[in-house]
This record gives sequence, C-alpha cells and structure tokens, in this order.
Amino acid sequence: MFTGIVEEIGTVEVREDRGHGGENTAARLRIRARTVLDGLALGDSISVNGVCLTVTDVEPTGDGAGVWGTDVMAETLRRSSLGTARGGDPVNLERAVTAHTRLGGHLVQGHVDGVGTVLSRTQGEHWEVVRVALPPALARYLVEKGSIAVDGVSLTVSAVSPADDAEPWFDVSLIPTTLRETTLGRRAPGDPVNLEVDVIAKYVERLLGVNR
Repeated sequence: MFTGIVEEIGTVEVREDRGHGGENTAARLRIRARTVLDGLALGDSISVNGVCLTVTDVEPTGDGAGVWGTDVMAETLRRSSLGTARGGDPVNLERAVTAHTRLGGHLVQGHVDGVGTVLSRTQGEHWEVVRVALPPALARYLVEKGSIAVDGVSLTVSAVSPADDAEPWFDVSLIPTTLRETTLGRRAPGDPVNLEVDVIAKYVERLLGVNR
C-alpha cells in the first residue's frame, strides 16, 4: 500500500526482456535511486510510476546511491506504461507505507487500472492544469474533488468530462512542487500515464451490485 506521495525520481538503468517474445515476454528492470534505498530490504515493495514492484536485489554504488532490481510480469507490461520503459527513462518512486507514515495523499495500491494519455497542458499563474484522457470503463469512478493516482502521484481531480462523453477526460492541477519533484512535470501531450482510481469507489460499486 502506498500514499501517492513520490519520494524521488529514479532512473531506469537497464531493461532486460525475458521469455520467447510476444505477449508472454517478461522483463527485468534495474533502477538507480537514492532516497528509497534507505532501509530497503529484499522483498520490499516500491511503487514505480504507480506500479507495485518487488525488490529482488540491491547494489550500492556509493554516496548513498545505488541500483535495485525487480522482475516485471508480462501482465504488468501489457497493462501499464512500463511496457515501453527503456534505459534512461525517469520514474516516480515511493516506498510502501508503514504504520508510522503520514497519509499525505490517499490509499494507493500500486495496481494500475488502465493507461491514460496526456491531452493538453495549460499554464496558470501558480499551477498548471493537465488534461488526461482515460479508458471509458474507468470514467465512472472519477468525481470532481475526488482522488486519482497518475503515474503513482496522488492528485485531486479538478474537473471531469460529462457522464455520457464517449471520449472521457479529467483535469488535475499541478503545483510547482509536483511539477519539479515528479515526472509529471515532463509529460507532454500524447504521453501515456498509468492510472489507478480510488479503490473505495470500486468497493462501493461492488457492494451495491451496480451493473457494469
């Protein structure tokens, strides 16, 4: 479980594809980081652009920095933007929440529900409004002032498309800190982003027996 508060921007050092190609291909990533290595142990979970991954090894490189490895299943590659991750790509990193962690964002599982696409960026005086297209099946879970995780960043929805819109979208307003300290400051129109809707909305739907 995570909070959607990114601790640092890491860098994919190496991607090694494994398998026989096609939809069954898995991958191994090695990611350079610093902050998330503090107290890190094998088997710990780290959110990488909103995807919960397991630490398989850690290689210190000095000065508090290092490289950690993780295996990514074919299913994860298909359902998230990690399918196109390459060496040199920046990634948002967050360690799993603990009992002593402040819940500064919202409850984020690290289970990507779908991949959206950045549609536009509008510069304001004190923030930047980013509009994101999302899969139609996810639109019902978004409400104005509700929460969503975009590439693992906990954000508040500032506007949503009409309920009957065939091409749904939502807006988020990014403050300078978010633009500076997460990869969302670098996302351009056309870029894919991982989306995780508020899990509470999904539980409520299930309990109420709402038809999909």
